[in-house]
Amino acid sequence: MKTIVHKGNTRGYANYGWLDTHYTFSFADYYDLNRIHFGALRVLNDDLIAGGGGFGRHPHDNMEIVTIVLEGELEHKDSMENTVVIHRDEIQVMSAGTGVFHSEYNKDPKVPISLLQIWVYPRKKNIQPRYDQKVFDPVNRKNKWQRIVSPEGQDTLHINQDAYFSLITLDKDFSSEYFLTDPEHGLYVFVIDGSINIEGIPLEKRDGAGFSELISLSILAERKSEILLIEIPMRF
Repeated sequence: MKTIVHKGNTRGYANYGWLDTHYTFSFADYYDLNRIHFGALRVLNDDLIAGGGGFGRHPHDNMEIVTIVLEGELEHKDSMENTVVIHRDEIQVMSAGTGVFHSEYNKDPKVPISLLQIWVYPRKKNIQPRYDQKVFDPVNRKNKWQRIVSPEGQDTLHINQDAYFSLITLDKDFSSEYFLTDPEHGLYVFVIDGSINIEGIPLEKRDGAGFSELISLSILAERKSEILLIEIPMRF
């Protein structure tokens, strides 16, 4: 098994006043040759948007964009005529495909929004842009994996890549094993909150780690922990 660890305090950082953000991978003015991507996983940004702040209308193309709101309410508008609000426990997936414009705002003047925005290189380029969002009951990830994004869709949100996103909330001293759908894939684990141990590697809140050349991974919670796991193609 190959492993790469990204401690939370080693991530890129920027503060624009309305946006306080950490970059796991190279993004904007943050560049690290050793942190360009992990397989098809290109971006994992940990954003805090101040009350009344937001991203103005801007373009994307040929990227799969997954947004996970941790706290607050995010208003999304796009050129596909979607105007929606995304809440905690609600996941958004947007296939930028041939091109899409969108904006994201915090309409509450006082309460900040905490969210993760994740970009994945697509399996197929220049598809028709697509948008979807879905509520996922947190009860269904208590000490078990809750799949939220997959190429199959069905009970998950669809992504244009052989990638699988899962969430789990582990109680203290509980463990769970994740089995890969494809042994050629890798796993990226991001600790949203808590403290965990993976194969002897301790990870704290906002730490991340990538694992490859494995068929399964066991995670132990040293205290109650909320975890995002992304199974991702290493070759694409």
